[in-house]
Amino acid sequence: MAVAFVFPGQGSQTVGMGKALAANFPAAAKVFAEVDEALGDKLSSIIFEGPADRLTLTENAQPALMAMSLAALRVLEQEAGFDLARDAQFVAGHSLGEYSALAAAGAFTLADTARLLRTRGQAMQKAVPVGVGAMAALIGLEFDAAAAVAAEAAQGQVCQAANDNGGGQVVVSGDKAAVERAVEIAKGKGAKRAMILPVSAPFHCALMQPAAAAMADALSKVSIKPPVVPVVANVLAKPIQDPVEIVRALVTQVTGTVRWRESVAFMAGAGVTRFTEIGTGKVLGGLIKRIAEGATTSAVGSPEDIAAFKAAQTH
Repeated sequence: MAVAFVFPGQGSQTVGMGKALAANFPAAAKVFAEVDEALGDKLSSIIFEGPADRLTLTENAQPALMAMSLAALRVLEQEAGFDLARDAQFVAGHSLGEYSALAAAGAFTLADTARLLRTRGQAMQKAVPVGVGAMAALIGLEFDAAAAVAAEAAQGQVCQAANDNGGGQVVVSGDKAAVERAVEIAKGKGAKRAMILPVSAPFHCALMQPAAAAMADALSKVSIKPPVVPVVANVLAKPIQDPVEIVRALVTQVTGTVRWRESVAFMAGAGVTRFTEIGTGKVLGGLIKRIAEGATTSAVGSPEDIAAFKAAQTH
């Protein structure tokens, strides 16, 4: 039975995530301490204690979610004898989760990943002044229909399909007026629901070009090893292992579509029947169930989840 490990993206963060892991397992506490040190900032206290509005800031949410995922992974390795290279066929992550997947697979060090995500969060926030861009979820339209809605709504502005999440859930991103037009057009084209999302910037569209340039610069300064497990890249929906290709995919990802539906379909097509979500929440598991028929999903983010994972390993 082939297994893939997947890593959540922005929006999954909650105050208090990882607190029980850090309190119960030194391996988890060490990850949070290492991330704090890399950033020169007590990010762990914002993760564990809040306030929520500070954790939600893109520059905090991105490294925080990665820290949470890597803390859970380190505990699995220590407590359940888990070995990613041996036990996983693929890893993948949603947007910033791709960095978590790469760190998990040893392509980046933990410290470099934390700093890259802080840079990414700051650059994405700075690329577009607050209120200029927007994102909207179109529910009940397949990807091609949603992309056509975005193209029709653009009218000389930016509006593009940002996330193809699967199960008839597509997120569009771009100039605020264009995204608002897309919401109205989508309703006329039979979308079950179309709504503006509470995000601070229009991610994964051409407006993010300044952030893509910032990431190209930041990535050129870190050392990247080939991952021990193939990483299914968001923008390619296929696995990559060459460091040069990894950089190219991560830079493209800032302005490009997160092809999550196709990425999951690729893994399922390659024989993966079990998907384990590492980190906080169960968002990806819900999406995966709608994309890969018959796939089983589980989530590992708490001491209870670790115990359940261990128990499952022994049967």
